[in-house]
Amino acid sequence: MIMKIAIVGTGYVGLVSGACFAENGTDVVCVDVDVKKIENLQKGIIPIYEPGLEEMVLRNQSAGRLTFTTDLVSILDGIDVIFSAVGTPPDEDGSADLKYVLDVARTIGRNMKKYVMVVTKSTVPVGTAKVVRKTIQKELDDRGVSIEFDVASNPEFLKEGAAVKDFMSPDRVVVGVESERAKKLMGMLYRPFMLNKFRVIFMDVPSAEMTKYAANAMLATRISFMNDIANLCEIVGADVTMVRSGIGTDTRIGGKFLYAGLGYGGSCFPKDVKALIKTAQKSGYQMRILEAVEAVNESQKLVLYHKSVQYFGSLALNRKLEITTALDSQDKALYAAGEKAIQGKTIAIWGLSFKPETDDMREAPSMVLIRKFVDAGCKIRAYDPIAMPEAKRRLGEDSIEYCKDIYDAVLGADALMLLTEWKEFRLPAWPVIKKLMNVPVIFDGRNIYEKHELNELGFDYHCIGRK
Repeated sequence: MIMKIAIVGTGYVGLVSGACFAENGTDVVCVDVDVKKIENLQKGIIPIYEPGLEEMVLRNQSAGRLTFTTDLVSILDGIDVIFSAVGTPPDEDGSADLKYVLDVARTIGRNMKKYVMVVTKSTVPVGTAKVVRKTIQKELDDRGVSIEFDVASNPEFLKEGAAVKDFMSPDRVVVGVESERAKKLMGMLYRPFMLNKFRVIFMDVPSAEMTKYAANAMLATRISFMNDIANLCEIVGADVTMVRSGIGTDTRIGGKFLYAGLGYGGSCFPKDVKALIKTAQKSGYQMRILEAVEAVNESQKLVLYHKSVQYFGSLALNRKLEITTALDSQDKALYAAGEKAIQGKTIAIWGLSFKPETDDMREAPSMVLIRKFVDAGCKIRAYDPIAMPEAKRRLGEDSIEYCKDIYDAVLGADALMLLTEWKEFRLPAWPVIKKLMNVPVIFDGRNIYEKHELNELGFDYHCIGRK
């Protein structure tokens, strides 16, 4: 049996999934209502940056296994499985907006003529599969026809910057099904991947939906926990990198997602934490830990702004000060002096995307920091190896100055902020940078440099949670 699948939505999840399924021999049609995006994809123009994705898309297009269309109805009769990978943006109250998910369900119900399995690939609240089933069934009832169908859940666990690798060699694949027929179909679809000995974990649909949220919420919790610990480390004189090493070697804890920094961003963690909190509220329950996780993350994005205000305040008052994130421990006079002194300063920014190897700037700390600095009267000179076009779209062409490389960014700068740990930022020519800067001070938001090395070169160096 030659299985044919459709993937509705050619965003990050949909395009990566479609390309990877095609790579393993499945005939895939990717569908999107965005005419321009589909026209570009048909020409081989990829809308997102993801290592390895463009080559895979072009290869499978050439082989005829991967095609693109705007018309789901026209290809519906030849499809066995439909993956819904449309966006679920946060609503005004933080809950996931299911408008596009239900639009897909209505289109299927109005036009299907034979059995089809509808698989939710988007991150959706627990109970969405039931709503999708009811939506499809209502359309069938309105048509007066009886056609069998299944609804399944297959959440994605892709890391931006390593999505192709994660899909082709995943830790696990979680599948929520309601029937043996659906289980068999999903088993056939993922059989080529089983050669890599990974696990397909079958479960009920609500548990699969919850698994996705629980996984992202746990990772977000680890990040906020370590940032909270880092802030305390600065106050008590501990070093968060040593603390991380000490607890990360405990097999019950492990070392992943324990890095202190500027908080999490991107398309998943912020949205999913908010959605899970809202799901709990609608069910009459309070997610107290996740509410704290979200609060810590939002405040962490401004850590470097507060450190820079303290720094310039200490210069203005001619006071030697240990810069920390414990704002309430600093006197108001110092902070007021800093906010006045920072006006008109030129701030160099290295890194705009929320993490390396992606151009994604959704919920990125850089967005919050840049807007804060601009509001404070600062000039911004920014550089990112990939995310500059996306930054111009989100921040505007003229709100900040976009630079050609790291050295251009620090020209005449009063401070350098490292926000994203791209590899090309690791070993710059520091003597050149010092000559180009107006004030040789570095605020390292990712703890990738060594304080003593930069101090020896004549820089003031400030990081997060380290001595």
